[in-house]
Amino acid sequence: MIEQILAVIIGAIFVKNFVLTRFLGLCSFIGVSRDMKSSLSMGVAVVFVTTCASMITWLVYRYLLLPFHIEFLRTISFILIIASFVQFVEMVILKSSPGLYRGLGIYLPLITVNCAVLGVAVLNSEEFFLNGKPVSGGFLLSIVQGFCVGVGYTLAICLMAGLRERLEMANIPKSLRGAPIAFIIASLMSMAFMGFIGFKF
Repeated sequence: MIEQILAVIIGAIFVKNFVLTRFLGLCSFIGVSRDMKSSLSMGVAVVFVTTCASMITWLVYRYLLLPFHIEFLRTISFILIIASFVQFVEMVILKSSPGLYRGLGIYLPLITVNCAVLGVAVLNSEEFFLNGKPVSGGFLLSIVQGFCVGVGYTLAICLMAGLRERLEMANIPKSLRGAPIAFIIASLMSMAFMGFIGFKF
């Protein structure tokens, strides 16, 4: 069981990083990564949402969708759960830090449709269920994977923010400023993270 947990942790953060190797969640990744503070805050919000969503979606899939044979409602039910958690996060940030709320702007509600959050919920329902039955320790593994996907997202967005902040002081050709250089950096980071694919635990 410990080996399975370690494999999920290493896989979700490095080997199968949702942003840099599966290319999910790129909208907020490119949009928010202009400065470190917003990136870190976005990462923490995504960690919270992916962890809680993984826990609740596993329970809904196990105790509601499978017993009643309504697995075809998986996507819509998962989206409703994720949307609920995002609304909660949005209200908490608005009350505790209005400045951060304004800084995150449109990208905070975009967690609702962030394919990385939905992707981990769907992945959990596929990886930790076999023939309609939960695998041993599947609930714990789902929570660990949800948390680590969020950590992997945070790592990627913070690395990106650090690089983009340094590029503010660089003499970049005008045609490459903004989104073009961001996509070039993202592609180079992706190639670097693909070096972990050969890693086996």
